[in-house]
Amino acid sequence: MTTGVATGVATGETGTAARAADALSRPFTVRGLTSRNRIAMAPMTRQFSPDGVPGQDVADYYTRRAAGDVGLIITEGTYVDHESAGTSDRVPRFHGEAALAGWADVADSVHRAGGAIIPQLWHVGVTRTEGAGPVPDAEPVGPSGLSLSGEPKGRAMTQQDLDDVIAAFADAAAAAERLGFDGIELHGAHGYLIDQFLWSGSNRRTDAYGGDLVSRTRFAAEIVAACRAAVSDAFPLFFRMSQWKMDSYEAKLAGTPEELEALLTPLAEAGVDVFHASTRRYWLPEFEGSDLNLAGWVKKISGRPTLTVGSVGLDGDFFSAFQGNDSKVTGIEQLLDRLERDEFDMVAVGRALIADPEWAAKTLHGRAADITPFTAEMLTTLR
Repeated sequence: MTTGVATGVATGETGTAARAADALSRPFTVRGLTSRNRIAMAPMTRQFSPDGVPGQDVADYYTRRAAGDVGLIITEGTYVDHESAGTSDRVPRFHGEAALAGWADVADSVHRAGGAIIPQLWHVGVTRTEGAGPVPDAEPVGPSGLSLSGEPKGRAMTQQDLDDVIAAFADAAAAAERLGFDGIELHGAHGYLIDQFLWSGSNRRTDAYGGDLVSRTRFAAEIVAACRAAVSDAFPLFFRMSQWKMDSYEAKLAGTPEELEALLTPLAEAGVDVFHASTRRYWLPEFEGSDLNLAGWVKKISGRPTLTVGSVGLDGDFFSAFQGNDSKVTGIEQLLDRLERDEFDMVAVGRALIADPEWAAKTLHGRAADITPFTAEMLTTLR
């Protein structure tokens, strides 16, 4: 009887391994970018770039994941060239000779390891901490001079501010292509600047950039269009979006599929090629009456490819890590169920890849039992 149980477990593990290999090892192509498989490294802020310049340790960090069979590296958020864009002088910039030279080395190293790589371009908006680097005297800016909790903070952006930020994103996109990256991702999620315009809770403007949901997409769509115009047709644009905000986990940009369509249509028409739908737990349905998660709904409505993300391979979400909690390794059967029915196109993996640079290789090649679990202490080093 014991032998039968053991054989059953082994057979189950073998079946999952074969499913993972079949579903995740397929190449994914969009415009001129081809990922050798369906596994992406999710963008995660690490703050190991003193004065905003990524060094050899950053290159080695991303390259280890590419060498471990990650198909697409999405870098941590990188600040565009606007004085209020950032809130730490240890987060990498995507402008300036030294920072761009560092990023060129990162891209080259990842390519040599067989991976594709795109930088995530970022402006924090009103979440900026006043007095923090990289420009200590820069004032926080946002749609309406309000924090995510609705309190006065910073100042509302003028038309000149909007134009400057749009140009900064476009310049960064052009720089990414010039440096040899395979595309870009715009950070339009989690309550940062682009998302602050999308969300009614932080956008109280009465001009063309505020009001109903379609009007609130205008700033994001203009950034997308400017980036699209700044790069070649072969260069894809990813857009990261979320319902939740850092200070409001229950926030909703769209409460219904119809509202989600109103949000997505202007962005897709402006030139988004791939949507990266950020959730805390990928298996949760987004709307009542359907099992589809947010990435599934975005793909269904927009017709664009999507990435899913959220506690892939771990039993706790990323907020628990910031509270000092560890996470155990879990199976990905539910993920495979969804991927096999084409609910989404790629899977972005976060803390599981911080814990184990070979998570992708072990998952693809039947070695999932050897995956290293995540501990909160791992956030203190770049390994």
